[in-house]
Amino acid sequence: MNWLSQTLASSLGKKLIMSITGLFLILFLTGHLLGNLQLLKDDGGKAFNEYAKFMTTTPVVKILSYVTYISIIIHVIYSLILTIHNRKSRPVGYAVSRPSENSVWTSRNMGILGTFILIFLVIHLRSFWYEMHFGSIPVIAYEGGGEIKNLYLVVVKAFSQGWYVSLYAVSMAVLAFHLSHGFQSAFQTLGLRHQKYTPVIKAAGLLFAIIVPALFALQPIYIYLKNL
Repeated sequence: MNWLSQTLASSLGKKLIMSITGLFLILFLTGHLLGNLQLLKDDGGKAFNEYAKFMTTTPVVKILSYVTYISIIIHVIYSLILTIHNRKSRPVGYAVSRPSENSVWTSRNMGILGTFILIFLVIHLRSFWYEMHFGSIPVIAYEGGGEIKNLYLVVVKAFSQGWYVSLYAVSMAVLAFHLSHGFQSAFQTLGLRHQKYTPVIKAAGLLFAIIVPALFALQPIYIYLKNL
């Protein structure tokens, strides 16, 4: 096991952990988006409330939620470690530096993009996750089922605030930039780089980075405009 600890402690090992947690969070984003799309249904929030109940009461889903929280923490910690390590390894700037010729903008600013997303995530969790578990949310009863928390009302209230909708939309744009580099970078770090498949991975990553954040941003904008 000594070789394993040495590998994980190395720069490559840290990048591997970043890649694995990053790909897991990409899967989480996909599932989270599919659930949140229930907000677009014109049913008074019934589908979304039932989805929220399923997510908070199903044992397997609850375990996956804890894995997601841990993955976020690990991803953030290792990104900070790698950023500090990279800066220490280059304490003095080069006499001639042309970063734009050597790497794309998103690659050079992943730390800044990630920090913005983390700040948004804290606000987002406070607005919804905290309210869901510790807030005073009214219950609603649907035909054929028992009473469940009406989290849809919390969502509508949050998305009725212009500043929050704007923050959400901007954060999704930042997420798009973060994903556009992170998606293909994760596969590359895991050694899944091939002349035949790399272009496909890059194309899939770009589509994912555009479509997923755009659909997330659509939800608050739709609700905000619907309730004007």
